[in-house]
This record gives sequence, C-alpha cells and structure tokens, in this order.
Amino acid sequence: MILADFLTGDNMERQAWMDRSQIDPSVHHGEPCITGTRIPVSVLVGSIANGDTIEELLRAYPALTREDMAAALPYAAEAVREAPLLPFAS
Repeated sequence: MILADFLTGDNMERQAWMDRSQIDPSVHHGEPCITGTRIPVSVLVGSIANGDTIEELLRAYPALTREDMAAALPYAAEAVREAPLLPFAS
C-alpha cells in the first residue's frame, strides 16, 4: 500500500489519533510515541518521508496496527502547526 492510498481512507478524528499517541517522560525520554510502545511518532513519519511504505513499517514493527500508522501522520501535522518553526538558512 502506498501513502496516497492509505491517506484516501476516512480521516481519523482528532481524539482518536490523540488516544493512539502519548508523551510520557519515562518512555523514550518523553518523545511522542505510539501508545503502549516505545516507537516514536517521528521515526514512523520520518520513515514514510524516506519512502518506506505502510506495509513495510507494519512488518518492521509488529506491535503497530494500521490505526497506529493512521494516527502518526495527523499527530505530526498537528505538531508542525503548533510548533514555532525556524526559517531555513539562505
């Protein structure tokens, strides 16, 4: 499954993706992770950005579900919307 196909499904409601991610100082140094795992959201989103498919990630991380993967992307989008961004150096 490619990313475009994955994203054409129903949009996950905000509370649903929030329930699938956690920030806990005792888990992975407080980095946002998929709930119940030590798998950082940033690793999943970065892997997708680098060309990995959803299917590859589900095989690489057997603890993940398709719903977890669906939650990682809107979580990252929300984080980017809320975070102050520094301009790129020119």
